[in-house]
Amino acid sequence: MAELEHVCFSYGAERALDEVSLRVERGDILGVIGPNGSGKTTLLRVLLGLLRPSCGHVRLFGTEVAAFRQWQRVGYVPQKAAFDARFPAAVSEVVISGRSGRAGVGRRFSAADREAARRALEVIGLTSLRDRRIGELSSGQQQRVLIARALASGPELLLLDEPTVGVDVDAQEDFYSLLRRLNHEEGVTLILVSHDIGFVTQEVSRLACLNRSLVFHGSPEEAVRSGALAEMYRTDSWVVAHRH
Repeated sequence: MAELEHVCFSYGAERALDEVSLRVERGDILGVIGPNGSGKTTLLRVLLGLLRPSCGHVRLFGTEVAAFRQWQRVGYVPQKAAFDARFPAAVSEVVISGRSGRAGVGRRFSAADREAARRALEVIGLTSLRDRRIGELSSGQQQRVLIARALASGPELLLLDEPTVGVDVDAQEDFYSLLRRLNHEEGVTLILVSHDIGFVTQEVSRLACLNRSLVFHGSPEEAVRSGALAEMYRTDSWVVAHRH
């Protein structure tokens, strides 16, 4: 689904990614964790072709990202932006805007586009709020709307950058439940950047520990056993599992 091979990227003289290599297989839920400034968001932007690496190769569905054109297969939810309560767009309008890549710039949305948007809202469980202004919703609901917007294009691969920032604990539980359903029932492969080690180590199938270079890539259980977390954060770290 996605591959980075010996990828480097620098902001001026500062190296943000250093020889990063990893593969994302179909059906994965890949969690990317690391300290501030470790290159997590840069990694997503390189995968999306928004940043050009100084060395290495980036491929989506086996195609070099510079030549990739099937962007409807990829969804992206950036770090959350706050919506003013007066922001005029309704939820349904925000969601259907995710079909712009398929409909084409300046073209009217078709019945198929409207159906895809309706289905995306149904998947995230916010059909009843379709006519509400997005600025009137809670942080958790706004984040769900942004996911629905990404889902409207029918992506096979969904990238999410810090999707639970500013979302309370109960809403986070619901949010991760939604991600599991997208993965298991809708067949969407996920790449999730997060600071939340506890949630991520419980929810993902594969874990990438990034601190400019790739410290670890494998199962969450193996990351805990191997001491990769302590190496990445340069401190003693514990992950305590319980059945609560």
